[in-house]
Amino acid sequence: MIWLILAGFLFLILILLIGVSTYVGWQLTHPKRKLVDESPETYGLRGEDVSFPSQSADVTLDGWFFRSPGAPAGKSATTVIMAHGYAGTRLEKGLPALALAKAIVDGGYHVLMFDFRNSGKSEGRVTTVGYLEKQDVLGAIAWVHANVPSKVCLLGFSMGGSTSLLAAAEESSVRGVITDSAFSQLSPYLEDNLPVWSKLPRFPFTPLILNILPRLIGVNPRQVDALAAVDHIYPRPILFIHSEDDEAIPWSNSEGMWRRHPDTFELWLTKKAGHVGSYHLQPEAYKKRVLAFLSKL
Repeated sequence: MIWLILAGFLFLILILLIGVSTYVGWQLTHPKRKLVDESPETYGLRGEDVSFPSQSADVTLDGWFFRSPGAPAGKSATTVIMAHGYAGTRLEKGLPALALAKAIVDGGYHVLMFDFRNSGKSEGRVTTVGYLEKQDVLGAIAWVHANVPSKVCLLGFSMGGSTSLLAAAEESSVRGVITDSAFSQLSPYLEDNLPVWSKLPRFPFTPLILNILPRLIGVNPRQVDALAAVDHIYPRPILFIHSEDDEAIPWSNSEGMWRRHPDTFELWLTKKAGHVGSYHLQPEAYKKRVLAFLSKL
């Protein structure tokens, strides 16, 4: 009898753990939308509202396009496509992205900013931390080719940086990529750092959530592999930006990708900045690095 009671108690604990893990996994892949509540005019930018389909054609994405009056005509111009981080919007308020966009436009480059699926003003109901978001970046690239014939450079933050690498690996027209605080491989990253996002103890929740996630959203995190993607981007240039004090995504992620091809890739490590915090800490140095990279494309 005691064994039956003990078995029943353990079974209830297991059900509780699975229930909590499923709930948290659902919350992580269905984050609450944040508002696009700032205007480009606040930063001296005048642009146009745009919308376009993700390459997967399942959602329509919303964004802004800023044309630079100082850009050369035609295909000699460059359009920078900015990609925001997990559970954010095109504003990437930690920078803020609109301030950086203004510097890029003033530097003679067009800028396209947009919201990923399930973010901001875009359609969609699930966030896959790179897998489906890659299709969103590819849709943005297709929009540029159709509407603003020009060279394309991707500039992504955190999840947006990793996703930009995945997209550039598949789209040879991308001339270069800039990433800020990107992760290199989603599955190993989550195995090591999921408690940062789940707010739960590593054991037993991390292995439970990682086993439940693919069943929840139909996506295997192992398929989000930016480390493998950089080999397909090479010899095109990549600028990796990361703070050595980033507690959300360790800087070793960027270093590992840079080390694959240091003859062409660039790595800029900053200090004392939080996650995607290097621009906020060193705006002038950051703008100088980005504009110098763009000038070489």
